[in-house]
Amino acid sequence: MSENLDKSNINEEGKSKSNDSEQGLEDAVEGSDEALQKIKSGSPSTQRVQRPHSSPPRFVTVEELLETAKGVTNMTIAHEIVINGDFRIKPVELPEDSLEKKVKDIVHKAFWDCLSVQLCEDPPTYDRAIKLVGEIKETLLSFLLPGHTRLRNQITEVLDLDLIKQEAENGALDISKLAEFIIGMMGTLCAPVRDEEVKKLKDIKEIVPLFRAIFSVLDLMKVDMANFAVSSIRPHLMQQSVEYERKQFQEFLEKHPNSLDFVTQWLEEAADDLMNQKYRNALPAVGEASGSGDSPGPDPVAVQNYAYLKLLKWDHLHRPFPETVLMDHSRFQEFQLQLEQLTVLGAVLLVTFSMAAPGISSRADFAEKLKMIVKILLTDMHLPSFHLEDALTTVGEKVCLEVSSCLSLCGFSPLTMDKEAVLKGQIQAMASPDNPIRRIVDSRILTFLETYLVSSHQKPLPTAPGGLGPVQTELEEVAINFVRLVNYNKMVFSPYYDAILIRNVCWVTWSEVI
Repeated sequence: MSENLDKSNINEEGKSKSNDSEQGLEDAVEGSDEALQKIKSGSPSTQRVQRPHSSPPRFVTVEELLETAKGVTNMTIAHEIVINGDFRIKPVELPEDSLEKKVKDIVHKAFWDCLSVQLCEDPPTYDRAIKLVGEIKETLLSFLLPGHTRLRNQITEVLDLDLIKQEAENGALDISKLAEFIIGMMGTLCAPVRDEEVKKLKDIKEIVPLFRAIFSVLDLMKVDMANFAVSSIRPHLMQQSVEYERKQFQEFLEKHPNSLDFVTQWLEEAADDLMNQKYRNALPAVGEASGSGDSPGPDPVAVQNYAYLKLLKWDHLHRPFPETVLMDHSRFQEFQLQLEQLTVLGAVLLVTFSMAAPGISSRADFAEKLKMIVKILLTDMHLPSFHLEDALTTVGEKVCLEVSSCLSLCGFSPLTMDKEAVLKGQIQAMASPDNPIRRIVDSRILTFLETYLVSSHQKPLPTAPGGLGPVQTELEEVAINFVRLVNYNKMVFSPYYDAILIRNVCWVTWSEVI
């Protein structure tokens, strides 16, 4: 199947190169239906189906743009919380040399200098200090849960702004006492990870630096509280997220009717591949899904599964990503990079164990050690500066050394010079994507992922194909994450996929048969 996916990308790349200038136009007039129509006018699958013409371009107001951006942002955040179990909100850290940080530092310095001047007056002026106490009070109250009645009463009573103003007017205000109460309350409400920062506040004696440090720690506590809220709502959000994302996307689609054009092209290409049987030798089960009966058309589930597999061979530089998987674009890119590394790793181990004596190739400890060595040497394979040819030369040297050492320990003769040269040559040949062994491993990996996708709700789960046993753990990890992401995307967008396949693919299938 990998050959057909690769060939499909190569053909599409050739046709898309003539449209590079038009794709650049998309960035300049983003949101313009006319521009999107021009981009897709040359794609092969859209020529086959006569879809309704795009809606005429219309002007939108700033309010509409902001509302749309807000909806997309909210949908993206909700999606990230559900999909990414490690999702965390992090404090904003501006680059040191950025204009924004310079302006922020200047404004903050001016504010704290002004506060310092007011407090040094005789008598002191507490207007700004009281405003800061009010902000601190609201922040502390925001950390409380509904059941924290006693703490709420304490904060409200001690940080009573009207009373504080009266004390300031009568010269009886003790700022240090208020700061002491605030620090104590922060220690009560903060997460354990912030105990050290709160403890350090007690060592600051000057009022202005103390208030500045208090606000710095409060900002960290806000992030902690936000992450606590995220972890708390995640189980509830899981139940509602499908409907929420679908609703948000539907609202976006109503304002931008062309927002399914790339999805339509993506699904039509998958259906074309199935109909032309380009992949049938590699994945015979996909086009023969149960329930198809005598219908000449591809099974919609098979089309969707194959379409998701195509995303693992996507040409990200020359092709727009389908709209409904755009929020997971980086994840599919990560899957693609992981699978490329696994393909090379699996191919290297396959040729190595094929040449080694059966006595050592069956040793689990040696297989694991050799796998870790090769993985380490291929760690930076995703970086543009990485040279696979040079890395595989090093891999070949190290593999031959390890194999000969293990053979000697097991009482076998080490590799001869001729066998070493052959093994090194085979490993170095893995640098080419067209290498026959690499293509076989790639095809078996995609077959495993497709089988895993089909049987994700069944037990037992499929085992790794022949020759991929040493990388089965890594392969299963990718498969689990890939299938989880695909199944969630299906739950959200399957109504749109079904409608597209029924409207565009099935109609063409029956018309061709007639």
